[in-house]
Amino acid sequence: MIISWFSAGVSSAVATKYAINKHGKDIKIIYTHIDDQHPDTMRFLKDCEKWFDVEIEITQSELKSVENACLKSSFVNSPRGASCTRLLKRRVREIWEMDKNEEFTYIWGYDLTEKKRAISIQEFISEHNHEFPLIENEVTKKNAHGMLLEAGIKRPKMYDLGYPNNNCIGCIKGGAGYWNKIRIDFPEVFKKRCEMERKIGGKIFKDIYLDELPEDKGRKQKIIVPNCGFFCEIN
Repeated sequence: MIISWFSAGVSSAVATKYAINKHGKDIKIIYTHIDDQHPDTMRFLKDCEKWFDVEIEITQSELKSVENACLKSSFVNSPRGASCTRLLKRRVREIWEMDKNEEFTYIWGYDLTEKKRAISIQEFISEHNHEFPLIENEVTKKNAHGMLLEAGIKRPKMYDLGYPNNNCIGCIKGGAGYWNKIRIDFPEVFKKRCEMERKIGGKIFKDIYLDELPEDKGRKQKIIVPNCGFFCEIN
C-alpha cells in the first residue's frame, strides 16, 4: 500500500502529485487535522483533492489541539521533540497502523535541502519503505511553490503571511523570529501559549518562557518566492 501522509503544505502537495503520477490513483492520501491549523488549510486541501483526483482521508486525535496535547503530557518541548507532534500526529499514525498487517511505502514531502531529515525518518520508521519525490527529482521548496502556482493552486494563507510552513498557528517548534511574528499577527495565540507554558511549567525555548522573549530577538520571517527553475509543470 502506498501512503502519502499529506501535511497540507506546498511541498507535501507536490510530492503527493509526483507519487500519483508514478504509482497511479490507488495511492492512499491521509491528512491528520489539528484544530490550530489556519482555517484556509481546508480550502487548500479541497483544491489539492481536485488536483490529485484522489480523495483525501481526514483523521484527527481525540485531543484535537496543541494545548490539549501539552496539558495531557504535562510538558511542552524537549530535545526528543514536541509533545503535540507525538500525540497529535505520530500517535494517530501508529493507531492507524495497528490493525494492518502489511508493509507500507510512505510518501514524504521533504525537499532537496532536507536529505538529513529524510535519512532520519527512514531510520525512525525502519519497518516500512519510504519515498521522497522532491529529493529524487531535485526539487527545492521554492521550486515546489512555483510548480503549485503553475498548476493554478493557491497556496495556504500562512505562506502569504510570511511563514515558511503551513504548520499550526503557534507551532511549538518555531524559533524566536517565528514567535515574535506570531506575537504581531496572532496576539491571542501568543497570549494563550504564554499562559499554557506557565500553567504547565514547561517551555518552548530551553532558557526562557515565551512571555520573557525580547521583541527584537530572532530572524525576520521571509515570504517564499516561487521559482520553478528549469521545470515548472507537473501534470
